[in-house]
Amino acid sequence: MANELDEMTGPVNEEGRDVHVIDKQIPVKTDWRSTLFQVMLWVLGIIPGIVFAVMKIKAKSYLQQLQQKIQQAASTIDNYQTQRVVILTNAKKLIETSVDLDKDTFSKIASYRAKAPVDDEGRLELAGLTEAASRSINVAFEAYPDLKAHNEIRDALQQNAYLQQEVTAARELYNDAVNRWNTEIFEWPTKMIVAAKAGYTTRIPYTASKEMKEKSESVLF
Repeated sequence: MANELDEMTGPVNEEGRDVHVIDKQIPVKTDWRSTLFQVMLWVLGIIPGIVFAVMKIKAKSYLQQLQQKIQQAASTIDNYQTQRVVILTNAKKLIETSVDLDKDTFSKIASYRAKAPVDDEGRLELAGLTEAASRSINVAFEAYPDLKAHNEIRDALQQNAYLQQEVTAARELYNDAVNRWNTEIFEWPTKMIVAAKAGYTTRIPYTASKEMKEKSESVLF
């Protein structure tokens, strides 16, 4: 029997294929079969019905805890992003007397110092602004090599690079938690029945902005 997927003979798409995260939440729904299953447990006896009721209570508690884990992961991203805003803003103050930076971008990220973004859209916007600010400073370094001798600026950019790595790692943890949620709310019977009754939906993982994806495909140096 031949392999269903044969990387030697294809078919192969020579043009390649990009992938995108679908920005859609799918609600959990059950049908009459789930209702019949629960009724049958009580018909078979009070013990099976009680056992399944206890299982549903535990499943609901588990899903609620998983929601908190997702919130914690999102909060971690916000914390690192906020630190990047502070560092980039401070770096901007150190070099703005010598370099004409993108003042509009820096004024926007400065507005995030008072409060962190509270949703995925806000996190994406902040990520884009901090990347733009970081590029602006890097361009300044290329135009004014003497700035590299400034210890405080160098330290600030090193911290920025470190925090970007932490943001990436935090996004991975967030996506892992979201993937776990999206998988487990469809585990029938217990979790799926509980999720459907609670009106739960799938969650959307972290998504790179269009600008970020385009820049990642361009020649950077």
